[in-house]
Amino acid sequence: QVHLVESGGGLVQPGGSLRLSCATSGSIFSRRAVGWYRQAPGKQRELVAMISSSNGTRYPNSVKDRFTISRGNANNAIYLQMNSLKPEDTAVYFCTIPALNSWGQGTQVTVSS
Repeated sequence: QVHLVESGGGLVQPGGSLRLSCATSGSIFSRRAVGWYRQAPGKQRELVAMISSSNGTRYPNSVKDRFTISRGNANNAIYLQMNSLKPEDTAVYFCTIPALNSWGQGTQVTVSS
């Protein structure tokens, strides 16, 4: 069973930045698509970033040009750089390996003044 651990969440003011990390043992991320999703209270979980096995990326319009997904050099970490954060970005953020249906426990991001 794949064990994914997210970290880096917290409280930040509007306009601020956070960098989320998703870590695992070994190089399980290698050659696999990995994504970040988020879920706000009372809302469905939604995709915020995906990086393909060939390192192509895609983002929904709501976060495009503000969020960046990337891989760590050793392929055992995935990052989500979030800039220009807005209150509507408040949610629990999860990383996932879709091919393995593996999810982390999530990390809370709160954007508030």
